[in-house]
Amino acid sequence: MFKLFQYIALTILVSLYYFPIGLSILPASLNTKNVLALTGIIFLIYDCIQVRRLNISLNLLGAIGFSVVFSLICLFATDYNHTTDYAYASYYISFSVWIFGAYAVCALVRIVHGEVNFKLITIYLTAVCFGQCVAALMIDRIPTFKMLVDSYVNQGQEFFEEVDRLYGIGAALDTAGVRFSLVLVMIAALLVQETSIRNNAVKIVLLLLAFFTIVLIGNMMARTTIIGFAMSLAYLGLSTGLLQFVIRERFFNFFLIFILILSLGIAIAVYLYQTDENFYHNMRFAFEGFFNWVEKGEWRTDSTDKLNREMWIWPQDTKTWIIGSGLFDNFVYSTDIGYCRLILYCGLTGFSVFALFFVYNAYIFAQQNKRYALMFFFFLVITFVIWFKVATDIFVIYALFYCMDGIETGPELRTRFVRTQPQMQAA
Repeated sequence: MFKLFQYIALTILVSLYYFPIGLSILPASLNTKNVLALTGIIFLIYDCIQVRRLNISLNLLGAIGFSVVFSLICLFATDYNHTTDYAYASYYISFSVWIFGAYAVCALVRIVHGEVNFKLITIYLTAVCFGQCVAALMIDRIPTFKMLVDSYVNQGQEFFEEVDRLYGIGAALDTAGVRFSLVLVMIAALLVQETSIRNNAVKIVLLLLAFFTIVLIGNMMARTTIIGFAMSLAYLGLSTGLLQFVIRERFFNFFLIFILILSLGIAIAVYLYQTDENFYHNMRFAFEGFFNWVEKGEWRTDSTDKLNREMWIWPQDTKTWIIGSGLFDNFVYSTDIGYCRLILYCGLTGFSVFALFFVYNAYIFAQQNKRYALMFFFFLVITFVIWFKVATDIFVIYALFYCMDGIETGPELRTRFVRTQPQMQAA
C-alpha cells in the first residue's frame, strides 16, 4: 500500500512538472514548475556536497550555450528596436527552470525506484497524460469536480470556457497537444524497443489503452495531438517492418492486441457518438478534418482556414527579417504561427539559433542512444511541424533526458546532469 501511495504521489509530481499550474496557496509569481526547480537546486547542492565537485557534461554545456546565445540575440533585438518585450530574451531562465525541475523529478524517481531510465519516465508520463484526459472529462461532466479544480488551480480556465475547450489540470490547448504528441511517440518507442514490455500482454494492453485514450481525448482538448498520433504510427510502421507489409514474428502478439483494442475503441466511440450529445460535439471538434472529408469531400478545419487566411504575417523590411522587431507578447501581430512570431520577434538570426538548438538536442541524444534514434528524429519533426501552428518548444522533454540517469550509488556518485556520455538504461 505504501508503494502504491509513492507511485501516485510521484505521478502527481511528474504532472506538476510536465503540466505546471499555479495554485491559490502559492504566490501569483510562482507555479509548480518553479517550485520543482527550487527543489532541484536543493538536490543538486546536496549531490555536490556528497561528491565535493560539480562536473557539467559537454553536451549540457552545448545546450546552455545555445540558450544563452539565443537569449542574447533576443535581448539585442529588443534593445535595437527600443522595446521592452523580453519574451524570449529571458529564455535562459526558462531553460534553467526546466533543467532544475527535471533534476528534481529524476531525483525523486530514483528515490522511489532506485534508478531513472527511459521506461520509467515513459510510464510516468503516460500515466500523467492519461490522468489529464480523465480529469478533462470529469471537469467537463461533473460540476462539483470542476468547481473544486477551479477553486485551487490557476490556469486561465476563464479563456478555456470562453472558447469552449476541454481542459485538464494544467493541460489545455496546443501546449497540451504538443506534450501529448511527445508521449505518444515515446509509448510507441517503448513498445517496440523494450522486450520486457512487448512480451507482457498485460503491459501492452495497459499502454495501448492509455495510448488510444490520449489520442481520442487529447484531440478533443487540442487537435495538435493528431501530430503525435501520426508520428507514432509512422514510428511503428518503420520500426516493425509493417510498411514493407511484413509482420515480424516478435511483433505478432503486439499487433494482434493493437488491432483488438483499436476495434473495441472504435466501436465504443461510434456508440457514444450516436448516444451522447457532449461526446458527439467533442468528436466533431476533435476530428473536424475527417468529418469534413467524409461529408464534404475536403480535408479542412476552421482553425486551419483561419491560419491560412489571416495569420501568415511576415516582416515587411530587411531589418525585421534579419533581427526582428523586438515584439512578441500580447498577440501584437495577431498571429499564432510559430515561424511568423519568432521571426518577427528576433529575425532569421535568432530563429536560426533557436532551430539549431533543437537540432542539436535531437542529434546528441540520437547519437548516444542508437536504439531510440528514430524517436528523436520524430521529436525533431514535431518541433518543426508545431511551429506551423503555435510558438512553443519541446525542451520540457529534453530536460528530462539530460537528467535521466538520476543519482548513482557508490564512491563515484554522479548524475546524468554531469555525465559526458549519458546512456538510456534498460530497466
